[in-house]
Amino acid sequence: MAPEKLTRQAVIERALRLADTEGLPAVTIRRLAAELGVAPTALYWHVKNKDELLSALADRLLAALVADVDPDRPWNQRLRAMVTTLVEQTRAHPYLSTLLPMIDKSVAEEYRRATDTAIGLLTEAGFTLQEADQVATYLLLGAVAMVSCQPGGVGSDEEEAAEFRRHHRLDLERLPPGRYPNLAAFAATLSAPPDLVAYYSFGIDLLLSAVETTAPNGRGVRR
Repeated sequence: MAPEKLTRQAVIERALRLADTEGLPAVTIRRLAAELGVAPTALYWHVKNKDELLSALADRLLAALVADVDPDRPWNQRLRAMVTTLVEQTRAHPYLSTLLPMIDKSVAEEYRRATDTAIGLLTEAGFTLQEADQVATYLLLGAVAMVSCQPGGVGSDEEEAAEFRRHHRLDLERLPPGRYPNLAAFAATLSAPPDLVAYYSFGIDLLLSAVETTAPNGRGVRR
């Protein structure tokens, strides 16, 4: 790509493709320049360093959180839409959980916009600003943990997932059933693939029901 035709969006999109195919460590200024067919110095017109590049990549993934949230819907439905999108983005790009703690949040516009929107919805629910910030953090951590703890592992193919379940089942079956009766019973459930649709639906319900139950204005909310 000719340097004069290079755009910030093209740089970020190529970084996204590189992270998706080879993982986050592959996203460096030098590697990205090679992918785009330009000298590394050409990228500095669009991102001043790797930190800004990673923040821009995070923003690219987080933009979807508030892109299509209908302002006329009840606060809990809008919040659910945001959490659901966050889970979907983390599933599609598992490195997002590693990326978020790395970025400079003072320059990550979409991160700030998503956080501001979430706090606004939570204050609408009756939480104080301090509580809203805490709840927003809990939801972020909960959504990311839901993906990282996905049964069978994240990003595994069917064969890898089946092997993971087999080893987990065998480990549990080695435990004394008289001492760990519930783990022994759970081991039997690992023979079949997990229902990931049910897993994520239940996880999101669990997160949001806790917020709705504790929200001062949570009674009578429409789901």
